[in-house]
Amino acid sequence: MHRPKPETGQIYHVFNRGVDKRSIFLEEEDYLRFIRSLCDFNDTIPTEVRLPENTAKKREHLVQILAFCLMPNHFHLMLQQDTEQGVTEFMRKLGTGYTNYFNKKYNRSGALFQGKYKVVHIAEEAHFLYLPFYIHVNPLDLKYAEWRDGKIHDEEEMLGFLESYRWSSYLDYIEKPNFPMATQRNFLKKILGNTADQKKEMLSWIKERGPENIENLTLE
Repeated sequence: MHRPKPETGQIYHVFNRGVDKRSIFLEEEDYLRFIRSLCDFNDTIPTEVRLPENTAKKREHLVQILAFCLMPNHFHLMLQQDTEQGVTEFMRKLGTGYTNYFNKKYNRSGALFQGKYKVVHIAEEAHFLYLPFYIHVNPLDLKYAEWRDGKIHDEEEMLGFLESYRWSSYLDYIEKPNFPMATQRNFLKKILGNTADQKKEMLSWIKERGPENIENLTLE
C-alpha cells in the first residue's frame, strides 16, 4: 500500500494492530491509558517538559482527533493534521509511549505493534462521509460477527450495543459524555448532524450499507 506523506489540513485514516494479531488491550486500565495518551501526546510541547504551571495553557495540537475506536487487538483513528509533521510526530509519541507502558506493565520487551502504523489519505468524499461510521461500527465484531455476512437479527439491539461500548468516540458524538477531551468534534458534528441524525445513519450502516459495502470502505 502506498504510504502518503501527511499534509497540514488534510484528513487521514490511521490504524494499526498488535504484532502477530496479539491483543494490545488486556484490561480496562490499558484502554484508559491509551485514551489518556491520545490527549497527553497531542501537543507540540513535549510531555516531559510541560511544566505544572503551564498545564492550563491552551494546547497547540499536532492533529485534530476527529474519531477513534479501540478494539482488543487494533485501533482506528481519524486524524486531521494541524501542524507540519503533525501526524508523524503524534503517532511516534503515541506508539512509543503506549508500548513502553504496556511492556513495563506486562514484563515484556520488543515491538507491540505490527510494523509501522498504516495511514490512508481521505481524498474521496464518500470515504470522508462514511469513515466515522465505519470506525464507530467496528465493535459489532465483538458480539455480532455474523453481521458482516448480512445475518442481522435486531438492528436496535446492535445499535444499543454500540451505545454501550466505551472505547470509541461514538458516545461523545451522540451527546453521551464519555471521553470528551480526547476528540475535537465540532468539524464533524456540523457534517454528521444531531444525535437523531447520527443514530439514523448508524442504523442504515448496520442494516443496509454495512454487510454489503463495508469491505469497499475499510481502506486497509
